[in-house]
Amino acid sequence: MQTLVEQFLNALQMGVLLFLISSGLSLIFGLMHVVNLAHGALYMLGAYFALTVVRASGSFMLALIVAPLITAVVGALLERLLLRRTYGRGMHPQVLLTFGLVFCFDEIVRMVWSPQIQTIELPAVLAGTFTIAEVIVPSYRAFVVVVGIVVTAALVLLFNRSRLGAQVRASVDDPDMAASLGIDVKRLFTVLFALGAGLAGLGGTLAVPIFTAYPGMGSEILISALVVVVVGGMGSLFGALLASLLVAFAIVFGQVLLAEFATAMIYVVLIAVLLFRPQGLMGIARPA
Repeated sequence: MQTLVEQFLNALQMGVLLFLISSGLSLIFGLMHVVNLAHGALYMLGAYFALTVVRASGSFMLALIVAPLITAVVGALLERLLLRRTYGRGMHPQVLLTFGLVFCFDEIVRMVWSPQIQTIELPAVLAGTFTIAEVIVPSYRAFVVVVGIVVTAALVLLFNRSRLGAQVRASVDDPDMAASLGIDVKRLFTVLFALGAGLAGLGGTLAVPIFTAYPGMGSEILISALVVVVVGGMGSLFGALLASLLVAFAIVFGQVLLAEFATAMIYVVLIAVLLFRPQGLMGIARPA
């Protein structure tokens, strides 16, 4: 029973981290129609910003707030100074630009923080365990799951129940009409891109104590995040959540049941979904 619960918590924890990264990527892909291959690099930057904040202040909780905010600012600058120049030119300039940014950020991390693997020591309140119905639960895993639930609820409220969400939907459906109604579409897209970057930074912050921080970590997580976006459906937060959990459970329990094929499980999920739902779990089918 203990082993089953541990694997279940591992899958939930991984699902939350994947959702934090892929939700921002899904919004940027699905709503802004921007191909951002540097999204994984923003996740990596969030991890290293968290390292810096913790070492300077000694507070992991402060890092959970500051690191995503700094990453969001970096994302906003990238959108305004670089990506905005590629709008209306097709995806190829965006692919080339963001692919180049991946290498730039990897080298910046090596120069600023060194190429060594680094991690964060958790505060005592998160480093321990607690017991529920005779099952030992690591505090930090439970904390990551709670953070994921809070962020998911906040995103649903933001995009479905707020003025900002209505403006985003209007700007995506008809940017010219939205602009004529007084909506600053360009600034709105900058905010949306910054939000996606901030979510990636939050995912990186939460991941450091578990997976450590190292140059190139963003490229590894980007593959899983792209699979989640495709499986969930472009632009769907609920789809990203379902896909994140599905992929995470496939990976974790695949490692337990079929260890030799564990790395292939994510692609098995991808192929299975695309065979029956080419538009993704919650995506909308579009005419060719």
